[in-house]
Amino acid sequence: MNFFWALCLTGILRRVSASEDCDCGYAAKVGNSRHVFTDLIETDFGKVASLSRNADWFSPEFNRTGDRVRGPLGEQFSRNNVDTVVEGSGSDQAPGLRMFVRNSTVDGMVPVAEVDSTRQEIQWGSFRVSMQVPDVAGTCAAFFWYHNDTQEIDLEFLTKEFDPGNNTFPLNLVVHSLESQADDYDPVEAGSFVKVQLPFNPTTAFHEYRFDYLPGRIIFYADGDTIAEMDGPGVPTAGGHLILQHWSSGNPLWSGGPPTEDAVLNIRYVKAYFNSSSVERREELARGCTDSATQNVCDIPNDEDFFFNDQDSDDQGGQNGGDDGGPEDSTNHLYPLSTWGILAASLAATFCYV
Repeated sequence: MNFFWALCLTGILRRVSASEDCDCGYAAKVGNSRHVFTDLIETDFGKVASLSRNADWFSPEFNRTGDRVRGPLGEQFSRNNVDTVVEGSGSDQAPGLRMFVRNSTVDGMVPVAEVDSTRQEIQWGSFRVSMQVPDVAGTCAAFFWYHNDTQEIDLEFLTKEFDPGNNTFPLNLVVHSLESQADDYDPVEAGSFVKVQLPFNPTTAFHEYRFDYLPGRIIFYADGDTIAEMDGPGVPTAGGHLILQHWSSGNPLWSGGPPTEDAVLNIRYVKAYFNSSSVERREELARGCTDSATQNVCDIPNDEDFFFNDQDSDDQGGQNGGDDGGPEDSTNHLYPLSTWGILAASLAATFCYV
């Protein structure tokens, strides 16, 4: 295995400054192993003046009926419920992305918010979000990876579950799969649900939540500490995209609500280090790394203030390792780890281990 590592790296993994190139990817430590991911999206939302001008993220607009979301009310996703506060703007609000759930309804729907990554072929990776959850009961605040309803990885806060008096602050970890579909999308019955009690109040400050999506395994973290793991055939295998969501449908079994006052989910940043499921993107990266005289792999530091990309001016975004959104491949090809050991060109396809 060390031979293939040498093919991939030709050097020592090291922490680099944002000005240095990371030609061959970004290395995350997972347990006792290092995993190399070739693409990145890093967004400090406090530096984003307008989400509409950012190439990495967009806010979709659509409606869902109450029947669709299993609630007495539907959901109205609107850009009017998403804005950003720029650092240094003089606002008394925390810099970053703000996502609202309104306390009023429109035509039987709750006005809610969603922000999606423009990259649609995000596969194996390490995904981090810094957020402060609202203390208003009756909403669901979520960060998740999504391919379809049977391949989905969720971090979800149900604010109605918070009880500061008892220091009770649950985080719901959900993996939807064919097994959960067979159980009418009940992940508890399918064995792909974990409720974790956090040792802090997520409504009073920003905290980093993370999940690592690997072949056959998902690891969840809060502020860098492992809080849960899931494995087995229910783990997704495809490429997908990232979603930030804040919603309510009045469903007493999940979101509750709607809230009695406008509730806001604050997002400081998203950092995503991943491999692409796009054949074209992977081949492009493999050629560039193989032909490069300096094949750098950069350690991902455990530093919430560190960004590989310049975050001083991010109105245009496009922080995808020079890819500006990258090619999309709807076939969502999966390259198993064995391919990595056969061809050095599969550098961008899977992982290198030490």
